[in-house]
Amino acid sequence: MAEQATASSVSASPLSLAALSNLDARQKMGAAVAIALAIAILVGAWLWTKEPPYGVLFSNLNDQDGGQIVTSLQQQNIPYKFSASGGAIMVPSSMVHDARLRLASQGLPKGGLVGFEVMENQKLGISQFAEQINYQRGLEGELARTIQTLAAVRGARVHLAIPKQTAFLRDDLKPSASVLVGLQPGRSLEPAQIAGIVHLVSSSVPQLNPANVSVIDQNGNLISQQQDSLKNASLNPNQIKYVKDVEAQYLQRVETILEPLVGKGNFRAQVAAELDFSNVDQVAETYKPNPVPEATIRSQQTAETGAGNPPAIGVPGALTNQPPVPATAPITNPQVGGAAAGAGQNNNYTRNATINYEVDKTVRHTRGPPGMVKRLSVAVVVNHKKGPEKDSKPGKPPTAEELKRINDLVREAVGFNQTRGDSINVAAASFVPPEPEVVPEIQLWQDPELIALGKELGKYLVFALIVYLIWTKLMKPLFATLAAAAQRAEAEQKAEASRMKETSESYRATHGMTSYDDKVKAARDVAQQDPKLVAEMIKGWMGANGT
Repeated sequence: MAEQATASSVSASPLSLAALSNLDARQKMGAAVAIALAIAILVGAWLWTKEPPYGVLFSNLNDQDGGQIVTSLQQQNIPYKFSASGGAIMVPSSMVHDARLRLASQGLPKGGLVGFEVMENQKLGISQFAEQINYQRGLEGELARTIQTLAAVRGARVHLAIPKQTAFLRDDLKPSASVLVGLQPGRSLEPAQIAGIVHLVSSSVPQLNPANVSVIDQNGNLISQQQDSLKNASLNPNQIKYVKDVEAQYLQRVETILEPLVGKGNFRAQVAAELDFSNVDQVAETYKPNPVPEATIRSQQTAETGAGNPPAIGVPGALTNQPPVPATAPITNPQVGGAAAGAGQNNNYTRNATINYEVDKTVRHTRGPPGMVKRLSVAVVVNHKKGPEKDSKPGKPPTAEELKRINDLVREAVGFNQTRGDSINVAAASFVPPEPEVVPEIQLWQDPELIALGKELGKYLVFALIVYLIWTKLMKPLFATLAAAAQRAEAEQKAEASRMKETSESYRATHGMTSYDDKVKAARDVAQQDPKLVAEMIKGWMGANGT
């Protein structure tokens, strides 16, 4: 029974010591090499698929620099992660130096600006000079931070030259400032923004004149001089901006009324506005005739001159206003009429009347507000109509009635005024289709996302292939060899157990015989059936006798 249990255990465990002991030296060496090679390959594959060690790229960054660095790493497909405390950005150790050089070419990190927090941890015995320097550094940093909040500004540096205060007026110097701004790619500062930066800095430093503030860009251009050139040309940036806003409002009106009619993208419109920014004060006096029925007498003066006769009574008529009759010589007049003529000449009388009426006068004071529209010019181009089907045939141009209707609508939209010289021109033309933007096609093997995904999947595929090759080329043949050796050992054990059983039976039969001849015959039969067993028994006897 014990022999059968041993045989079954050997058959169940092909890697048992009994199976290994049945291998020859060459097979044992091959099995050891195969097992060692399989273990080495598995360990190497595990280390290859394992996440590489990470090193610190940058630490103690402000939020702005950290965000820009992370964005740049994502664009360059450089793997990164944050430290456990979140205070450092980590990349694979083999890429630390390469990543730093790439970021340095982009000006990253910019470095945090020191603001008024430099005043928080001052030592007790600090000198007045050091305290003034720290205050100036903090003020420069705070101004730079404020300027960096502008959308077009990527970075800023502020340098203040604040002279030491003195009691002598002759040696009194005025402070000055210099501002360096780094602009975003493709962006520029408008004159109003430059003026805002200048006034921001001048208002933050006592006694700093805006004329003593210089602003330059990253290319070394003095952009604050643009503001001075506009002032010298009597141009106000606010007025220029106001003109653009007015033109944009009129253009929006035109687009709003034409889009439902011709469709978006089927027309182009431009508006040019001429504005009057002069302050005009007018004083106008108008005089109207004073009609007789409603005439109002302001003053009246009457002068009379007589020669002894009483003046005429009544309202002066037309006859009284006539000149006197010429005198007649006495010798020519008849006797009868001489006395009458002489009497008329002696009674000489003059009467003058002066009447002043009120004057109807109107005085008007007019002050025109600046920014009045002097003239508008509107140009509209309408595309040809497209057919229902997209073909190569050109579209039909709008009819004259349609163009007139569009012209009338545009007139009403902008408030056309013929008196001030407004002009509107509406034309029809076939638009040239825009050329399609050529986007470089990225091949599948050049797509960064697919490359990263392929690398990740490739690790597991290679690991699975290695396991498969190890199993099929090394472990499976090894297991087959060990199983065959175990089967041979099991067969030999079964044969040996059978022989032992037969030997024991013959031994019991021999001991059960009474005659010597029968025992010798039984021993001869056993020796003939299994000489090897008899030889082993004899060896055992000899060894037992030797001991």
